[in-house]
Amino acid sequence: MKKVIFVLFLSVSVLYGQTEFSGISGKAGAFSRMGFGARGMGMGNAMSAVIWGNLVSYYNPALAAFQQGDFFSVGYSPLSLNRSLNFLNFTRKFEMKDRRNSSGHSSTAGLSIGIINAGVSNIDERDNQGIKTGDISTSENQIFVGLSNRMSKKLSVGIAVKFYYYKLYKNITANALGFDFGAVYLVNNNLTVSVMISDINSKYKWNTTRLYGQQGLNTVDKFPLLKKIGFAYNFKKLGLITALEFENDGAKVNFLRFGMEYKIFKTFSIRGGFDRLNLSNFDYPFRPALGFSYFYAVSSWKIGIDYAYVFEPYSAYDRHVIGIDLNL
Repeated sequence: MKKVIFVLFLSVSVLYGQTEFSGISGKAGAFSRMGFGARGMGMGNAMSAVIWGNLVSYYNPALAAFQQGDFFSVGYSPLSLNRSLNFLNFTRKFEMKDRRNSSGHSSTAGLSIGIINAGVSNIDERDNQGIKTGDISTSENQIFVGLSNRMSKKLSVGIAVKFYYYKLYKNITANALGFDFGAVYLVNNNLTVSVMISDINSKYKWNTTRLYGQQGLNTVDKFPLLKKIGFAYNFKKLGLITALEFENDGAKVNFLRFGMEYKIFKTFSIRGGFDRLNLSNFDYPFRPALGFSYFYAVSSWKIGIDYAYVFEPYSAYDRHVIGIDLNL
């Protein structure tokens, strides 16, 4: 009897001791959900409601209308296992006067254009005997164009069009077209609330008949539909920005994100946060992050350096994100 009880206890312990699988882990487009640039990643990617500082419509297409001046950025992140992640972005705000209105009332619009490139290089190509025949690589890319308009002093709405291109192996490629919709509401000068729906219609369509002939297949990989709500508060007297974001997706996963940024000096800020605290599965490891920014004025230009350190589970080493910013 004791042996039976021991075996049952051991079986239950092994069963419930295993890490629970999260549905989003195997969904298409994982590279596009890692974040954008050192500032966003350093704040845990909780950026959908943050309207202060340099902005990217990746986090919410409604944000571009709040950008102060022209903003250009480029970023690079070397990852373990011969992976890489690269960023490029331009954001600009436009003031448009209504000539029909004698009061000179103007509306504000924003444009944000960006590229995300991810890849894996130096992959061994081997034949069916296990003999190496060469090196191959993969490349996955997203190009987005975000447009926003401030409908009033309180409300901004935006839409982003995203084009995906995935080169998996030689002539095996796929592409996708998706859309993001977002809005930001200013409760007051310090508090903002955001809503966003991301990756509407995004899906890869694969055709492997060019590689396998009649044994090839047509496959569709859908991206998860992301629904977000965010909050941000700016303690202007303290120079502190805090942000909180909740995300739900089509894989029945609920993520919580948090970030904060503190301006120590006019030209130097530090930040921290965490990404992907899985409220549906606490076995899923969340990702703490830290970072900083330094800006230097050259005439009417501002040149900045961004850095973020992101803890990456299941990896040989953590993620370092480096960015260079230019404000005109």
